[in-house]
Amino acid sequence: MEFIVSSNELLGHLSLIKGVINSKNTLPILDNFLFNLENNVLKITASDLESTLNTQLSLDNATGDGVIAIEAKRLFDMLKEFSDQPLTFKIDMDTYRVDIFSGNGKFSIVGQNGKEFPKLPELNASSAASFRIDSTVFLKGINSTIFATADDELRPVMNGIYIELTADYFRMVATDSHKLVRFTRHDIAPGTDASFILPKKSATILKNILAKDGNDIKIEFDEKNAFFSLTDFKLTCRLIEGKYPAYGSVIPINNPNKLTIDRHEFYNSMKRVSLFANQASNLSKLTMKGTQLTISAQDIDFSISAYENLNCLYDGDPMDIGFKSGFLLEILSNIHSVDVNLEMSDPSRAGILTPVDKDAEGEDVLMLIMPMMV
Repeated sequence: MEFIVSSNELLGHLSLIKGVINSKNTLPILDNFLFNLENNVLKITASDLESTLNTQLSLDNATGDGVIAIEAKRLFDMLKEFSDQPLTFKIDMDTYRVDIFSGNGKFSIVGQNGKEFPKLPELNASSAASFRIDSTVFLKGINSTIFATADDELRPVMNGIYIELTADYFRMVATDSHKLVRFTRHDIAPGTDASFILPKKSATILKNILAKDGNDIKIEFDEKNAFFSLTDFKLTCRLIEGKYPAYGSVIPINNPNKLTIDRHEFYNSMKRVSLFANQASNLSKLTMKGTQLTISAQDIDFSISAYENLNCLYDGDPMDIGFKSGFLLEILSNIHSVDVNLEMSDPSRAGILTPVDKDAEGEDVLMLIMPMMV
């Protein structure tokens, strides 16, 4: 088996699928990329058993077909040191010897039998559902929600993004019980009622790939796995099993107290003042009255404190409410709008943050943060 490929093109594809490979794998074969050459198309696969990502390149110069596993780290590190140039791979399928020829040298490694690589799961047609969505919309949904996922060994369902399909809308939800994000597109109607929980690692992999793909993405899933088909990539991942929390029940419906403020000023002021908060609680207090918001924090143990006043639009009763500074800063940094709304019912219930400006008609982004005792 022999083929010629651009070093930069190969490196570009490997850099996107390399993120699937764990630093420590239960099966040694998973430390490798799987190369499969067939009919002048090179398919490359990486897997950690939970997620499997493959990509493909069309080659002009290739002879023979075959499957071989090649050590991922050594190959990737080698390719990073090349300037863009054609590389010739000559592979002996009997001994699994791989000779790589550059313009000035030769590099030899020994691969492994590609047939030992785990097989991809197959879609259960009897319980499968599928839909297509614009990759930019799906990427926006991941970017808006992934920061709110948890790392909770006792509640694994919280460690992923809940994807909900109905006849009327497409929705993505994430929560760690301290903050919650609900991303909805009412202008996208999948036409089916179904849902699944996408693991955080798979969402991160998709995030990196979707940034380079502007086409539609086809999503198929059954009760155990999801399959994401893009232009040059296909991701297969095992879904998180379990029932997602009833997120709607924690979102306050009646919030008569409404604050509208410049998001950038709010974020910067919060960042400065929070430096003076108690390190254990990280509590910052918001005091709202008329056209003024006061952000304050203190650490009695070290006799330090800070406050800043900001102009705002506030409609409601005067209120003091406390939030964990880090969580509020995370939310503000993930809202993409000049101004932001903060709606509250009372100091003991969650605050609702929404962008004043929408990126698209039919888009609804809601972010919730639980309060702290002041």
